[in-house]
Amino acid sequence: MNAITDVAGVRVGHVQRVGDGWLSGVTVVLPPPGTVGSVDVRGGGPGTHETDALDPTTLVSTVDAVVLTGGSAFGLASAHGAQAWCEEQGRGFAVPGTVVPIVPAAAIFDLGRGGDVRARPDADMGYQAAAAAFASGEHAAVGRGNVGAGTGAVIARGQYKGGVGTSSIELDGGVIVGAIAVVNALGSPVFPAAGPKPSARSVVPPLDARGRVPAQPQGLNTTLVVIATNAILDVAECKRTASAGHAGLARALDPSHTLADGDTVFALATGAVGLDRSNEQARQVSLITLQSAAAEAVRLAILDGVLAAESVSTPAGDFPAFGTAGE
Repeated sequence: MNAITDVAGVRVGHVQRVGDGWLSGVTVVLPPPGTVGSVDVRGGGPGTHETDALDPTTLVSTVDAVVLTGGSAFGLASAHGAQAWCEEQGRGFAVPGTVVPIVPAAAIFDLGRGGDVRARPDADMGYQAAAAAFASGEHAAVGRGNVGAGTGAVIARGQYKGGVGTSSIELDGGVIVGAIAVVNALGSPVFPAAGPKPSARSVVPPLDARGRVPAQPQGLNTTLVVIATNAILDVAECKRTASAGHAGLARALDPSHTLADGDTVFALATGAVGLDRSNEQARQVSLITLQSAAAEAVRLAILDGVLAAESVSTPAGDFPAFGTAGE
């Protein structure tokens, strides 16, 4: 599938609303029970929920769902809906009388892009996205472009439409590394010289009459990523894998990790395939290989999201597809 769902047990659900002031949505990545996870936040303007729980020094090592949402900090309410769905399914950290699902979340800024700044995801949309992920089944195709949390995404200082992209890489020994990205970046995509060359490629917008970069109405951004692998990793190794994923983000977007971006990368390990840990050198080689693949999967997922995004016009403005703008 060349998608994050190539990792057995990982499912993705999207819910979005468009029209009547809306241009936003929620994406839920639902891993199999027992999945280990961590996160690395590098952007200067993050909007996150429960990311502290994924630190290697904390009590719980597993993750029940990851929520990626529009709506800026308001949209983080969608995580409560996904958490409610997980509780109904008995997914979570066992406590007397119930379970407490571990559902970290991160948000992009898309407020007002559909015309109404109050049209943003809520708990019900998070619940629906979690249910949609579960209903999608094993190894399902993943929606790309203007779906889920990518519905209101834009790139290149608000000039072009961004969206959701995904990819996967298979390594020796049956290890698979996949990624899903919500691309809502201040920067512009960087395609390889031999790869796609959209006619609209531009790192910075045209200068104004005074030779300065003009003010842009869409100045708040963020690229969100979830990496998943079927390898056995502990929380610290997931943390390092998330850190490696930021290298792929930096290769795909220029600039990246700016003060106006909330760039966040999650890493999940389902624990189905063991790495070679027969000696210290083998362990290091195995982890370096996996983490290098994670960086490349992130890069490919981001570029996929850019190419899959479709043009949108709303009362807030026109957001042309990056590959067709200017044609």
